[in-house]
Amino acid sequence: MNKLYIGNLSENAAPTDLESIFKDAKIPVSGPFLVKTGYAFVDCPDDGWALKAIEALSGKMELHGKAIEVEHSVPKRQRIRKLQIRNIPPHLQWEVLDSLLVQYGVVESCEQVNTDSETAVVNVTYSSKDQARHTEEIPLKILAHNNFVGRLIGKEGRNLKKIEQDTDTKITISPLQELTLYNPERTITVKGSVETCAKAEEEIMKKIRESYENDIASMNLQAHLIPGLNLNALGLFPPTSGMPPPTSGPPSAMTPPYPQFEQSETETVHLFIPALSVGAIIGKQGQHIKQLSRFAGASIKIAPAEAPDAKVRMVIITGPPEAQFKAQGRIYGKIKEENFVSPKEEVKLEAHIRVPSFAAGRVIGKGGKTVNELQNLSSAEVVVPRDQTPDENDQVVVKITGHFYACQVAQRKIQEILTQVKQHQQQKALQSGPPQSRRK
Repeated sequence: MNKLYIGNLSENAAPTDLESIFKDAKIPVSGPFLVKTGYAFVDCPDDGWALKAIEALSGKMELHGKAIEVEHSVPKRQRIRKLQIRNIPPHLQWEVLDSLLVQYGVVESCEQVNTDSETAVVNVTYSSKDQARHTEEIPLKILAHNNFVGRLIGKEGRNLKKIEQDTDTKITISPLQELTLYNPERTITVKGSVETCAKAEEEIMKKIRESYENDIASMNLQAHLIPGLNLNALGLFPPTSGMPPPTSGPPSAMTPPYPQFEQSETETVHLFIPALSVGAIIGKQGQHIKQLSRFAGASIKIAPAEAPDAKVRMVIITGPPEAQFKAQGRIYGKIKEENFVSPKEEVKLEAHIRVPSFAAGRVIGKGGKTVNELQNLSSAEVVVPRDQTPDENDQVVVKITGHFYACQVAQRKIQEILTQVKQHQQQKALQSGPPQSRRK
């Protein structure tokens, strides 16, 4: 397609003016400039020169104070149905572009135009005039994990407003109320032309990637505090979020080498949640708590309220360490998503672990040294209440209060202490041996 349409011309534009512009840009033409009122036509030697003229002149060259428009000319019968979309960023997937275009009608053809530039150019033909007109403003929908949305919006919405202003688009985000325990993604809707939507998508994904990589960096610093920490177990960055791994750094940085939790004995943790959040955790006809139990691989039960006006309810979670990590993480997340705490506050819950009464001293340490070190290490509050009466299993309660990762660090360290105590007892038993073996 080597015939060009030149638009946005002033009434005083003359063929000689256009000849001068094309000559200065070193763009050859193969015929005279046919100038009408406000527009003109000209032929280039071939498609390549026509495309170079579009890239070099359209919107970049002024004539009599007006920036001229240069684009492919199409027959009148097709003109109302045919569009050309330029400046498509290389990272925009063709599936995304196709899904945007088909929302407004039947696309008869979508042809990529060869170009030397990094951005892509396509010619799109719709089956009717109205459909082509609607593509002037197209909604682009992006799914993003809720963990990243707050930082995308920014304080008082400043980040989002800046992206809107810089890209000339309108951006809205689906409300928190539409989130579910197993669909933690928000829908970001961008409205504008294909070109402006592509620019906004680039800025949005840049901000989301920054948030993702900051979270990974933060977790890298804490990983050694939780033996066997596996980020994927919690589902903070599920595959459905469409969030690719970081693109920079060595392979070890791109895919953090978090090992799986080692196989361990089943643990029971009592987690205390706001009484008002119980319905959200259970879900309609118990669907949420059933799904959570299957997801985590743990038994999850909610104990009856101790009193009609109780402020908290006890969730009994039974399962190995990885199941505890997954179940507790999702419960913390659900309480945050459902706004049971202030948006500016961290979710802090109290968890109880029962330990053998003879091991409580090891958790406390001489003069409280161990428990103090544990609190400094985890940032959680750890308390072994004094003067406890052991239960029927000769166990006492250790109380842990803090945000999710603090609580997890404390739980893992306490279980590590209990494992050491058990191993020490087993070694003593083996060394002493049964009475008959000593007589031999």
